[in-house]
Amino acid sequence: MIDTEAGSRLCPACSTATVSQLDAVPWCPACEWNLDAYDADRTGPLFGWAWLDRWTHRLGYRMIRRQFERLLGRPLGTTGADLATVFVLLASALLLTSVVTLGVTGLWLVVAFPFPSPQTVLGVPLIALAIGLRPRFGRIGPDVEVLSRDRAPELFALVDEVASVTGAPVPHVIGVSDDLNAYAGTFGIRRRRVLCLGLPYWGALGPQERVALLGHELGHFVNGDPRRMLLTQPAFTILGSAADLVRPVQTIRGGLLETVGAALGKIFQWILARLLFALHLALVCVALRDSQRAEYLADEMAAKAAGSTAATDLLDGLLRMESLHQTVRREARNGHGPQRWRTAVAEARSAAAARLPQLRQLSLREEASLFSTHPPTGLRRLMLEQRGWQGALVTLTEARSARIDDELTKEYERVRLTLVW
Repeated sequence: MIDTEAGSRLCPACSTATVSQLDAVPWCPACEWNLDAYDADRTGPLFGWAWLDRWTHRLGYRMIRRQFERLLGRPLGTTGADLATVFVLLASALLLTSVVTLGVTGLWLVVAFPFPSPQTVLGVPLIALAIGLRPRFGRIGPDVEVLSRDRAPELFALVDEVASVTGAPVPHVIGVSDDLNAYAGTFGIRRRRVLCLGLPYWGALGPQERVALLGHELGHFVNGDPRRMLLTQPAFTILGSAADLVRPVQTIRGGLLETVGAALGKIFQWILARLLFALHLALVCVALRDSQRAEYLADEMAAKAAGSTAATDLLDGLLRMESLHQTVRREARNGHGPQRWRTAVAEARSAAAARLPQLRQLSLREEASLFSTHPPTGLRRLMLEQRGWQGALVTLTEARSARIDDELTKEYERVRLTLVW
């Protein structure tokens, strides 16, 4: 059944009948009139003020569309260090220098003056503040089950092959989890590369979509994504941490003077926390422009490894993630493993194929945000279409895909029980 709802009127711009999906505000499928509308019922509040949420949504929509048009026809990996990138790097350097200065000053006050002294009283909080604001290197999540090459040789061989054709380095760690997701990143002081595959997601994908997923995730090791670069981490963390540290907290009530003093302190803390958080949001908004460019490049690397057909199919699957999750959970409760998950998901996708063009358009509205790490799925797919169709450099056969699943039988069963309960 096709769940396409006709709008109640014709498009005022081109007289085409408006359409809607998923009870969204209608738009024109031909000229995209009203596609940038803020749909509060589906988008949900961002700041809590309707006028501000509406304004930031439209601004984010325009910025994302402009970036898409600017990147069309350009090499995604060699756009150069634009003003936004330079600004983020300079801001990161300034923030990191400030934190180091706090720590060094606090240490000097503690060491250079006899204990106890007023300087010591000031130095200890400065050291504590510097520790609280220090950059975090991250760590592998406790829910990730790390695999060894001996444990999953077919999977490791496939990752090696995809890394070779995309020019990406091989991850130091490959793990699986029970999330409906996959990610690649660098963690720890040694910046070890980690690839994590959520088995409910991996198990529901066809062979070539699995290759596309690996191409995309490994692409994050070489696409210059500022979220994964050590030099830009301070821009994403320090101001936000500072806002949390100065946020007012509930204190024990005392006499009149204590109450008045606490109230004035809370007002100052509230203003300072909001100011720091506003600066944090502005800096993150600038940094995420290049992060979205990096996502387009990761998609291109997915198409290079698996072929454009598999890469676009993978993106179309993102439009139906809620349905995919429900399908996998249903089959898991019925006692089925990944082979049945994949079949059931393919059947659900086939039934919804007629809705995909409008869902791609709707993604432009619902995924457009100043603070989104990814461009809208519809634009990502359109970018691949505009950059020329590619054939697959890595082909994963059904037999080899089945052998990979056989290697992960124990992990699949654990995930299946998690999905059931």
